[in-house]
Amino acid sequence: MILPITAYGEPVLKEVGKDLDKNYPNLKQLIGDMFDTMYNAKGVGLAAPQIGKSLRLFIVDASPFSEDDEYPELKDFIKVFINPKIIEESGEEWFFNEGCLSIPGIREDVYRKPKIRIQYFDENFKEFDEVYDGIAARIMQHEYDHVEGKLFVEKINPLRKRMLKGKLSNISAGIVKVDYKMKFPIKK
Repeated sequence: MILPITAYGEPVLKEVGKDLDKNYPNLKQLIGDMFDTMYNAKGVGLAAPQIGKSLRLFIVDASPFSEDDEYPELKDFIKVFINPKIIEESGEEWFFNEGCLSIPGIREDVYRKPKIRIQYFDENFKEFDEVYDGIAARIMQHEYDHVEGKLFVEKINPLRKRMLKGKLSNISAGIVKVDYKMKFPIKK
């Protein structure tokens, strides 16, 4: 089922998500709905807070990046991250132009470390401790920020963020053109 994506300004996007256990009700259905929602919105990642749930859960499908010959290793990169914890970030920060389904129409350069070590459980509650780099690491860092109650616009230059204030206010008010379902905090 396609769910509405929570827009910038909704309080749930600022909350630190709660851990899940394997008895969380309808977890497989929730994960399936998240994939349906992400694909419908043409995203490469989606975190539970973006569908209004303050949970430590995010999904990733980085395969669209494999269409560019630069990232063939991402061809079948589809993963579920439950109770993720980034243990380490390393390397020299690099920027990449990021966007977010909760903040449509805004893309900004964000600096992040190129390599991460992350611990998490998959949808079957199998535990992993893995190292990723490049675009895969960046997508995970972006989604991980969501479960930590952070948004990518908090990582940009303060002057640039002030310049975006009007656009961000419009998004909160539902004054934005999107081709997927959204939930706005102050829809007029």
